[in-house]
Amino acid sequence: MRENHESRISVFMALLVIVFLIYSARLFSMQILSGEIHLSRAQDISRRTYSIPTQRGEIYDRHFTQPLVINKDTFAVTITPADIPRGSVDSVIASVSGILKIPENEIRARLPSQYLQTYQPVEIASNVPFSDISALAENKNTLPGISWHIKSVRNYVDVGSLSHILGYVGDITRDELTALYNLGYQSGDMIGKAGIERQYDMLLRGTQGWETRTVDSRGRRITGSENIVHVAPEMGKNLVLTIDASLQKLAEKALGDHTGTIVVLRPSTGEVLAMVSKPWYDPNIFTDGLTSEIRAVMTDTSRPLINRAINSSYPPASTFKLVMSTAIIADNVFPRNQPNRCAGFITYGGRVWNCHNRAGHGSLALTMALVRSCNVYYWEIGRDYVGIDRIVSFAKGHGYGQLTGIDLPGESEGLIPDQQWKLLRHHENWTLGDTMNLSIGQGFALVTPLQMANLVAMIVNSGVNYKPHVLKEVRDPITNEIEFKAERETLRQSNIAPSVYEIVRQDMREVILLEARWPFNLISAVEVAGKTGTAQIGASERWHSWLTTYGPYNSTNPDEQIVVTAFVENTSQSYTHVAEATGIIYQGYFANQTYEQAVRALYLWERY
Repeated sequence: MRENHESRISVFMALLVIVFLIYSARLFSMQILSGEIHLSRAQDISRRTYSIPTQRGEIYDRHFTQPLVINKDTFAVTITPADIPRGSVDSVIASVSGILKIPENEIRARLPSQYLQTYQPVEIASNVPFSDISALAENKNTLPGISWHIKSVRNYVDVGSLSHILGYVGDITRDELTALYNLGYQSGDMIGKAGIERQYDMLLRGTQGWETRTVDSRGRRITGSENIVHVAPEMGKNLVLTIDASLQKLAEKALGDHTGTIVVLRPSTGEVLAMVSKPWYDPNIFTDGLTSEIRAVMTDTSRPLINRAINSSYPPASTFKLVMSTAIIADNVFPRNQPNRCAGFITYGGRVWNCHNRAGHGSLALTMALVRSCNVYYWEIGRDYVGIDRIVSFAKGHGYGQLTGIDLPGESEGLIPDQQWKLLRHHENWTLGDTMNLSIGQGFALVTPLQMANLVAMIVNSGVNYKPHVLKEVRDPITNEIEFKAERETLRQSNIAPSVYEIVRQDMREVILLEARWPFNLISAVEVAGKTGTAQIGASERWHSWLTTYGPYNSTNPDEQIVVTAFVENTSQSYTHVAEATGIIYQGYFANQTYEQAVRALYLWERY
């Protein structure tokens, strides 16, 4: 019995020795062999990394002298939840809500229950005025966990109609974060929501810095510079646009109170010199967090957030006759010098088709048909000689129904209908009546004002089209050195003979000389060529009005020429206002005059 007992003790002692040796070996491995690895892990666990916001790049007009978007320093308020004593959270939130004029539920929404025991500061308000910061400071003793810091926000300088080009920024949404997380975006980032801010967000946003601090077991920072690792943020790139701020302001004033758009394009490069869309909005309301004003803009039935130059499409009306004239001359389907009689109407398909001149234009050849904008001529020639397939081919070959590729988000394709489209969309066969409608830019056809300007640019360039763009240069924010310069990019090139476009340009000049004389007959600084268009809205005496032009006509310097396309929605004035607005732009731009000087030069002071 005694031997059995001693044997059990020996076995037990042996097990203890074995266990001790195993633990000793394990401790030796952890502390000696793998000590550095575990030390690194321990340091990581006891550290917290905080991001340091960067400043977005600034945006300038083409001359790099006038900033359009800059940054301004403002205050942001944060709450460190764990610094608030238990039982005081409700009272602190209520006090802060009263001072900052932010609903309590909005503050609570930023403080989920899992955050209430952390020492991580949570931002609850930005762009806070100094008076509110002063009020917080006065009550600091009763507001534990509340702090504030300087934060950079966007400031859109005298933006006006540039709002649609520049866009605005806002907090990144959950869906945006999901899509962009792998590109370095994080929760709480500001991101471009529209315009250039959105298109070039990756260039503008810069690189956030970061700071790593050692903290205790509860996440509180441990003071001492040896416990801090700091990496400075890098500011975003500065962008220089193709926009001429002075010309933009001139076009903005010329458009006046009318709903519509004006596009000014340099045909030799594709540079957009001005792009006005009315109504516009103030992007600073998004920076300032003006909830009521944001809601008013979002619900405004006039749709001020829409850039009508590229986001909306309209019937091209008689401006489409430029496409038709090009097709008639290029295909030689009907002799351009052979007259066709207009009696003021034609009958087809069991109905009467009235020309806009009910008395009739008489006998006209192609040039005068374009000058007088004779519907009967284009109805008959389009239906009987050109045909739907060639009309569609010429329209799409000149960019209608296709994206221009401009570097702004939300561009519309417009629509050039054909037989297949109508069958799929309306479950009906194409008719010759549809061909007649399309021949004068009515029916289903839709184009954007930018596409219209691009069409004229292609005519000016004798069949070459350059991609329109608004970015001119990317510059280093510190040295201002040019890091990228936009080069012109060929969008499409026609195989139509340059002589065809020369004839079309001559006919466009005749339109201004013989039909749309005023106010261009008062402009001595430049000769203009162009085409008008009027699309009636329903049965009311209201129209969409177009005037698409270029000048100087027949210039020997392509870089001197500009295309101006003006469009006014739902007006009773028809051609009058687009003509006045276009005349003011040409007079002001080529005579180097202000808006007021141009108005006086054209004897329009009573109207403006």
